[in-house]
Amino acid sequence: MNKLLIEYKRPWKLFTLFIGLSLLIIGSFYYQAPDWDIPISFIMAILAYLTASWSMRVITERQWKHIPLMLFFTWFSIDGCYWIYWHFQDPVALALMRDVNFLASLSLYGMCGLVWYYQGSLKDFLAEIKAYQSTPP
Repeated sequence: MNKLLIEYKRPWKLFTLFIGLSLLIIGSFYYQAPDWDIPISFIMAILAYLTASWSMRVITERQWKHIPLMLFFTWFSIDGCYWIYWHFQDPVALALMRDVNFLASLSLYGMCGLVWYYQGSLKDFLAEIKAYQSTPP
């Protein structure tokens, strides 16, 4: 559990979360979609931050016993929280946009899982890349 908390506090991960949230907030003003506002941007981004890399790790490390929980976290992060929020905020927007949101959110969730997958500092990551590049094929 302590290792997980260390990963959540890594500056490069928090910075990428900030960049992603900023883009979501800007997008909510620019695109004027009926289901895209600032609160849902925060809710979904934070849930993705907390679960996407773990979900990706469950798949890549073949942690079969965690698949049901991973599927639940993935669904809740990309659709469950969206449904709850819009069910109470604006059911018409939910009915109009839920199908479109699912695929877009699933894609973003997967990308976030890949970005935040690495466990370590940015310095460690760059050192590993350098070591990999200097290794002969």
